[in-house]
Amino acid sequence: MPLMPSWIEAANAPDCPFPLNNLPCGVFSVAGGPRHCGVAIGDRILDVTAMEKAELISLADRPVLDKPEWNAVMALGPAAWERLRHLLIGFLRAKSDLQTTIEPYLHPLASAEMYMPFSVAEYTDFYASKQHATNVGTMFRGKDNALPPNWLHIPIGYNGRASSVVVSGTDVFRPWGQLKGPQDDAPRFAPCERFDFELEMGAVVGTPSRYGRPVTLAEADAMIFGYVLLNDWSARDIQAWEYQPLGPFQSKATATTISPWIVTRAALEPFRVDAPEREVPLLPYLQDSGPMHYNIELEVELTPQGGAPKVISRTNFRELYYSAAQQLAHHTSAGGPMRAGDLLGSGTVSGDTRESRGSLLELSWGGKEPLDLGSGVSRSFLQDNDRVTLRGLARGDGYTIGFGDCSGTLRPAIAPPWPAA
Repeated sequence: MPLMPSWIEAANAPDCPFPLNNLPCGVFSVAGGPRHCGVAIGDRILDVTAMEKAELISLADRPVLDKPEWNAVMALGPAAWERLRHLLIGFLRAKSDLQTTIEPYLHPLASAEMYMPFSVAEYTDFYASKQHATNVGTMFRGKDNALPPNWLHIPIGYNGRASSVVVSGTDVFRPWGQLKGPQDDAPRFAPCERFDFELEMGAVVGTPSRYGRPVTLAEADAMIFGYVLLNDWSARDIQAWEYQPLGPFQSKATATTISPWIVTRAALEPFRVDAPEREVPLLPYLQDSGPMHYNIELEVELTPQGGAPKVISRTNFRELYYSAAQQLAHHTSAGGPMRAGDLLGSGTVSGDTRESRGSLLELSWGGKEPLDLGSGVSRSFLQDNDRVTLRGLARGDGYTIGFGDCSGTLRPAIAPPWPAA
């Protein structure tokens, strides 16, 4: 699909992340005003909340854009999503007769403050990159036992905390927790010493499913409203002590940072690609029915306090072994219902080379091979006031689909109201 020209000139630049082909959904305010739903186009934000109030947009028999979140629109389902996209393209396409009508609803993107684009109903994080799972398993169990016996058959995941999902730009505080090294006789309560990022994508569920009814892979794919960049911050040393036998708990409860824009599934359709070759056949309910992965270039930039930013990892979303649709279909297989606003983290996305590993745990190989940032600075794990920024781009024919930066700065631990010992 080629670039769709817009009367907003900035949207027509090949490297602009928000062309007319994209139209991602976010929540913003300008100059301390109220929070509204908006759509990014070029260097502007289109205020769709105000447009609905002015009766320029109507998606249902009631307002659905009157709250600072996209959940009500998502719950309407794919037909409404397609109608909204069609309306917006008509408003913003080159030579549109509605340009003078639409111009008052545009705001400069640079002057907007961004917020969580949706209310997170539930949050589940998966472990769906074979390269990442192999790297981590090799470090802890050896090369011959790197992958758990179930890994090639089932999308492995855990339920996380929806309440700690935050939007890009929100500070993250180093967590406290129980730590116990291999030579320690007993655990101690102290700030995490091995804090890490995880390069992920997040699938945002739009259409709910019914209690007791699993969904097919095709139905799961259609339920997904769009995608965000996602950093599932991880306290590796807390996790090492707590995760047996039920998996991550407090080690994953600190924060999960997402990008401010939901890039819709419709915008990503031209970038679908096939899954990696299967090593063993999947059970029928998980078998690929066509291209369900996406060709999205991903990178991680780390900026030490007072230092220069450096890109430390580059990989691609297509590296995942299990697609978001497979994760979602499996999620419903026991009959648990999904809701509008459910968030599925892909799990860390890693490639085959060291430069494509999606976490510091892998990049530094558990701290044994510190990562050189230049100027005498290195990292095994994150230090206070380090800033981590994730970026994602899908490159089309003369245009680029972007998500906005997914950024967070690690701040020192906040002392608890009790003695640390």
